[in-house]
Amino acid sequence: MIEWLLVPVAYLLGSISSAIIVCRVMGLPDPRAQGSGNPGATNVMRIGGKKAAGITLFGDMLKGLIPVLIAQALNVGPLILSAVVFAAFVGHLYPVFFGFKGGKGVATSFGVFFGAHWMLGGAVAVTWYIVYRLFKISSLSALVASVLAPVYVYFIMGMQPLVYVAALISVILIWRHKGNIQRLLAGEEK
Repeated sequence: MIEWLLVPVAYLLGSISSAIIVCRVMGLPDPRAQGSGNPGATNVMRIGGKKAAGITLFGDMLKGLIPVLIAQALNVGPLILSAVVFAAFVGHLYPVFFGFKGGKGVATSFGVFFGAHWMLGGAVAVTWYIVYRLFKISSLSALVASVLAPVYVYFIMGMQPLVYVAALISVILIWRHKGNIQRLLAGEEK
């Protein structure tokens, strides 16, 4: 049962805030105190530009991808894999290293989904891209992609615990985007 140790490791990796680290290294303001106050790639773009945002996005995806790939390499069962996916995602939302105040989780969710199955990550990413190209609204793209993620898990990987974890991630992402949803409904989301 040593495989279960992957769950806290995934949480700790997820707790590394790419946004805060990138901003510190690049001499930018703390993203928790600037812009939207969210330590994520979109806010880093507002305060530091595309390069800083790109590095943040990559870091947030990587911290979700790495623990899931490690779990895959160790050939863990579907229950442990699902727990690792969720732990890395929750680590980003509630990082132990940064006062349990993290980002919304979109990039990290992409990373964990790519780690679970490349087709799953691809389906989620393509969905995000298509919706973004149509509407030019990142939050809407993230919401649509997250809502479809459990469906993709089911069709790509079959009925397993990850379907429920993907559904839970979707619900959490919707909840974390409630302000964006209100602005979308009011026609005010940028």
